[in-house]
This record gives sequence, structure tokens and C-alpha cells, in this order.
Amino acid sequence: MTIHCNAQKEDIEKNVLMPGDPLRAKYIAENFLTDVKLVNTVRNMLAYTGNYKDKKITVFSSGMGMPSMGIYCYELYKFYDVENIIRIGSCGVYTKDIDLFDILLVDKSYTEGNFAYEWNSKDCHIMQSSNLLNKKIEYTAQRLDIHYAKGNTLCSDCFDGYLENLDALINRFPKDLNIIGAEMEAFALFYIANYLNKEASCLLTVVDSLADKRSSTASEREKSLNNMIKIALESI
Repeated sequence: MTIHCNAQKEDIEKNVLMPGDPLRAKYIAENFLTDVKLVNTVRNMLAYTGNYKDKKITVFSSGMGMPSMGIYCYELYKFYDVENIIRIGSCGVYTKDIDLFDILLVDKSYTEGNFAYEWNSKDCHIMQSSNLLNKKIEYTAQRLDIHYAKGNTLCSDCFDGYLENLDALINRFPKDLNIIGAEMEAFALFYIANYLNKEASCLLTVVDSLADKRSSTASEREKSLNNMIKIALESI
């Protein structure tokens, strides 16, 4: 056990789905898993282990932001011997070419933040997701006939919808990255996975479009996540 998790080591599986919202972890456990066991309650960062078909997996919430993700994914990889984490979350997009409720598979995550510098003094702002996991995810999405887009995303320290000048942020993006959307946890996950020689990917459901000021309701968000959850479960 660690100071942030009261699960026993044997309660955490090698393959983990990681939503940000603890209630989303609860939703997945109640609606997709069988023989479910609640394995973490510290800080209400709920985690469950159960069976999906014939495969035992853990669903562990990360909270919001890179600091929270950095704590939980590090502890899972380092102290619980987790091998693979697929983050499943929501995002906003910057292009009109992508619709609400579309699914994004993150290729590279870019941040202006200094997570890497603080972690181990590296000047690193772009991290690649796992090619191995991404190939499995893409194959699974195609097999399930669920449409997805693949691209690069921003991992922000500030919720971009509240920024004083969003255009200024977008204009600072490296032009060769063609950043299509934004979330707040993937860079830390990818960085820690790389640091510990583990695997990590990120699937996102689009719930806001900053390109044309569209957004979804809370109930719409919950229902729209099911396709993403199915892809992640079948892939893991």
C-alpha cells in the first residue's frame, strides 16, 4: 500500500483503465464488469477490480490535472507492478472537422508546463503514447466499427475554456504538431510510463468544441462515453 492508495498489491491488475472522474470508475464497474471489488477509497479516488468477459482488470480514477495523474500512475506502475494504462477521458477540440462525441486516440501529448523539469530536470514538452497499445486500440475500434480520429493534443495546466486569451495559447502551439484538442492528464501519464519503461495510451471523447462554441450536457457526456469505454475494455 502507499499513502495515496489502500489497495493490497494483489487487488490491482496489470492492466488498468484510468478515467479522471471517480464516479466514472464506479459507472464502468457497475455497468461493464462482473465480480467487482472496491479496492481503493483513499481521498475518494475510487478504484475497482473485476472481470470483463474472461479478463480481470482494474479501473482506477486519476483525478484532474497532471499532478494528480502523476501520483497515481507512478504508484500503480512502481508499487503495484501495473504494465499497461489506458486513460479514458473527455476533451475539447479546436477544429470544426471533429464533432461532439467523436472519439480521439492521442498520438503525442504537448504541454507548456514543467512537469518533466520538476520530475527529473528534463526540458521535455512532447511525449509519445505507446505504439503497442495504440495499435491494439486502433485494431479494436476497427473491429467494433466505431469511428475514431488520431492526433496530437494539448495537456494543459489551466482549463482552456476559462482562459483570458485562448487565441494566444493556440498561436503558441508548435505548428508542426497540428494540435486538435485539449485535456489535462495525458502528458504526465506518458512521461511516467516512459520513465518506468511501461505502456500508456489515451482515449478521449469530445464533449466541447471551442471552434464553434458547442458543448454537451452532463447527461449527454455520460451516455456518449460508452463507445470509448467499450474500445478501451476490448483493447485491454
